[in-house]
Amino acid sequence: MALVRNIVGWLVPPPQWRVPVIVLLGAFCGIVVYAAIVSNAVSYLSDSPATCVNCHIMAPHYATWQHSSHREHATCSDCHVPQDNIFRHYYYKAKDGSRHAAIFTMRAEPDVIMMHEAGKMVVQENCIRCHDFTNERVSAYHVTAQSARRGEGKLCFDCHRDVPHGTVRSAAAAPHARVPLPTSPMPEWLQERLRK
Repeated sequence: MALVRNIVGWLVPPPQWRVPVIVLLGAFCGIVVYAAIVSNAVSYLSDSPATCVNCHIMAPHYATWQHSSHREHATCSDCHVPQDNIFRHYYYKAKDGSRHAAIFTMRAEPDVIMMHEAGKMVVQENCIRCHDFTNERVSAYHVTAQSARRGEGKLCFDCHRDVPHGTVRSAAAAPHARVPLPTSPMPEWLQERLRK
């Protein structure tokens, strides 16, 4: 019990600092909530492909997926997020989403989007998961991203590079792609007030 009192005593600021600390914590929490609302963060919990176009740079990838054979059977998450268990699924989404958010916030996105090593591993796992029966007859059946990097076979998308996105390599490849617009984070009552 004394240990808990010591920890609480250490965390609670002296009386003259309590109001400024409360104000700063409130401001920090407000900024975090505002950022979550503006970035439409809750939408990333879903597996809807429309969520991926919250970032404009993904518009050509969404548009090409819309016209592919995969559209009927797989969403973005089905290929690009681990599917073996729910914990890994959401951990990967949070980790990769944070990485993407940092890159896009800093305006550091490359002209040509390339998968990083973890993404290649996940896509390979999901190719094998969905095409299990077909893969028994090809040498890529047991190839992982690490073994392919060591030269021990090819990844599925080494040969099937244009599935399902065609030859899209950058946002400039499909500047007029028709994609669903992200919903506005502005509340309806404020939109109505601004229209008046």
